[in-house]
This record gives sequence, structure tokens and C-alpha cells, in this order.
Amino acid sequence: MNILITGTAGFIGSHLTRFFLKENNYVYGIDNFITGNKKNIADLFNNPRFIFLEKNLISCNLSKIPSCDYVFHLASPASPIQYKKYPIETLMVNSIGTKKVLDFMRKTNSKTFIITSTSEVYGDPLIHPQTELYWGNVNPNGIRSCYDESKRFAESLVMTYFRKYGLNVRIARLFNTYGPYMEKNDGRVVSNFILQALQNKPITIYGDGTQTRSFCYISDMIRGLYQLGVTTNIAGEIINLGNPNEKTVFELAIQIIKMTSSRSKIVYLPIENDDPKKRKPDITKAKNMLNWEPNIGLEDGLQKAITYFKKELI
Repeated sequence: MNILITGTAGFIGSHLTRFFLKENNYVYGIDNFITGNKKNIADLFNNPRFIFLEKNLISCNLSKIPSCDYVFHLASPASPIQYKKYPIETLMVNSIGTKKVLDFMRKTNSKTFIITSTSEVYGDPLIHPQTELYWGNVNPNGIRSCYDESKRFAESLVMTYFRKYGLNVRIARLFNTYGPYMEKNDGRVVSNFILQALQNKPITIYGDGTQTRSFCYISDMIRGLYQLGVTTNIAGEIINLGNPNEKTVFELAIQIIKMTSSRSKIVYLPIENDDPKKRKPDITKAKNMLNWEPNIGLEDGLQKAITYFKKELI
């Protein structure tokens, strides 16, 4: 099969690329390394079934890419540090970039389109846990809005192409995901805490630590994205992908300190505006439609992540 993956050098994109290459597919990857990391895919460049374009998706010429069985659109800065550093780029890739990939789908008669949206479309939610029917509580012009609102726009654009042109599209709303190939300095809470703990540096919690998150290990997420792509008769569906095991940020910090035998102390810093107080996916739809749910517990997943970051620090 032919697979197109935008954002192929990112955390999730690089894992998805490996997954499909292991299944002997041809993978066409696009990344400009604005936030993706070349070393995440460096070992794949000698694979004849991996065709890589180091391009900005917005200006990239897609004419030489054949019709694809699956198109996964992941390209976008995805962590607060990244999208606050590149707000314009974030807005553009989730709007113009999304339209470009949808037009490619139409022109080439590619079969199935999967976009990774985000739990950030729920904003600071007033409903808990969050179901796909919840419209969200988002600040449309706050500091996070370049990501939140561009993903909401992307979802609207995808659903418009579904309704107007009958494209076979699926939308994944991804919740916090962690594991190998996370960037060391992208500000995500799991990588932050692990790196700080391994170096016996202060563990920085923003706010009082009572805010909650739900953490999904990367292999579970890749399996969910795969199921979202291959499951039949679900065109136009929006599905949460994440682990519903909810933890406070303080509980996560304590667990990582214990698992790393760290001497780190916790320090509290001011929390930014619009930071969600609670985040937990309702994955009933994923269970029923995709026959999917996470199977790697937090302790097992954290141990794998800790092992990875230990090597990164050498």
C-alpha cells in the first residue's frame, strides 16, 4: 500500500512511519523539521520504501506522490512551547496545509484521510470526561488559540470536504501521549518531569498541581490511529484517542520521582492563562467503533520513557 504521512519526523509521525514500513508499505513522508527531529527518522533514509520530502507542506509540490491508500495528516507544532514559538506557522499548516492535503485526496482519488486533531479543541472543559459531542470551552484569541482554534478550523474544513465531496475522512482527537522520540525541550509534562528527575533538578509544576491529565503510551496511540484508518464504514466520524486513567500533575511528579530514585524537589510556578484544569477522554466511541482501548499502564509506559531519556542524556 501507499501511505502519505505529513509531519513524519515528529514524535507521533515517526512512530507511525515505522509502523507502516514494518508492514512493507511504501511511506511518503513530508516534514520541514520546524519541530520534527531529523534523528527520529535518520535510520529510515536507507529504506527504499521510505520516500521523504524535506519540505514545508504549504509550499510542497505533491504532484509526484501517487494515489494513496491512507493519508495521515499530522503536520503541526503540537506542544505549548512549540506552537507559542511558531504561532503563525501553526495557524497556516492547520488551515492552508490541511486544505492542500484534502485537495490532494480529491485530485489523486486517494482512499482514506485521517487527521490528528487534539483534545485542545475542548479547551478548559466544563464537561468531564470529554465526549466527542462536547463543543468545548475555548478562548478564541488567547495565547493557546493559534493551536486550539486552528485545529477546530481544520476539523470544520475536513467535515466540509466530507459533506460536499464525499471524501472518506476520519478525525482523531488525541489526548496526552508520551514515549520515545519525544523532544527533550518541548515543554510536555512527562518529558519535563523525567528529565528533571534524572538530573536531580527541581520538578517544576505550574499552578498547584491539582490539574489533571490522562496519559497514553505511544504504541497504544499508534494502534488507535491504525484502527481509525482501517476500520470500514466510519467516514465522517470524530473519535477520541487517549488513556482515560486520570492523574493529577502532582501525582505524576511523585510517581516519576519514585521511579527514578531522584533527589528532586517540587517547585511551584505560576500557571499560564487558559491552561485546562481537567483532561480525560471518554473513549466509549473508540471501544465500540474501533475495538480499541489502551493496554499499557502508566507505570509500564513511564518506565519505557525513563529508559529512553536516560540514553538521551548520555
